[in-house]
Formats: sequence, structure tokens, C-alpha cells
Amino acid sequence: MDTAFSPVAERLHNRRFAVANNAQGLSGAGTVFHYVVDGSAITSHYQGGRIRIGNQVGRVTGPDTIELLFQCLTTEGEMLAGWSRGTVGLDQAGRTTLHFVWGWLSGATGGGESRYVELVE
Repeated sequence: MDTAFSPVAERLHNRRFAVANNAQGLSGAGTVFHYVVDGSAITSHYQGGRIRIGNQVGRVTGPDTIELLFQCLTTEGEMLAGWSRGTVGLDQAGRTTLHFVWGWLSGATGGGESRYVELVE
């Protein structure tokens, strides 16, 4: 694992996240993201809510920053793709948080901001 980016890797690797706020996006209550980090490479699979299946690929860009490309197939049969730049943080309960600025590349227009919080079982 790249030492410079290990804090992000430790906060994301093999962890699951749920939507905390995503007013402009498709993911919502019931959508769960599962991240895997290998060095500075990030992958994620997600589904639930309006998302039938989706995945992300990206990289760690700094001690608390990441960038991702995402694509999904919705429950209505739409295929969508986009980009995001995110910050990895912690909430008061010690859970990892993700804050993204994102935009659509294909299948839709616009973009927005979204927030996610780690699911602790």
C-alpha cells in the first residue's frame, strides 16, 4: 500500500457506506457502497434504491482526497456515468464520511454534491 495515501486506504478499504445527503443524485436510502483499496487504486460496487447495479473506479489523490469515475444501471433500465472528486473525513461518532462534488458524463446532465457515512455493524 502507498504510505503517502494509507490514511485514506485505512478509512475506505473493505468498508460500506450509505447516503447521508444526495438531493441531486440517484443514490438514496437503501443504496449501499462497498469500497476496496489497493495502493492508490480504488474500486467500489453499489446497489439499492433506484440503482440496480453500479461500480466505481478511481484513485487516491492526497492524504484525504479521492477521485472516481462511476457508472450504473438503474431499476428503470437507464445507463448513466459520471465523475466525482471527494474528501474523506470523520464524524463525531468516529465513522468515516465521504463528501463528493460530482457531475454526469453520460445519460444525464448536471451534477451536485453528496455526502455518505460509513455503515458500522
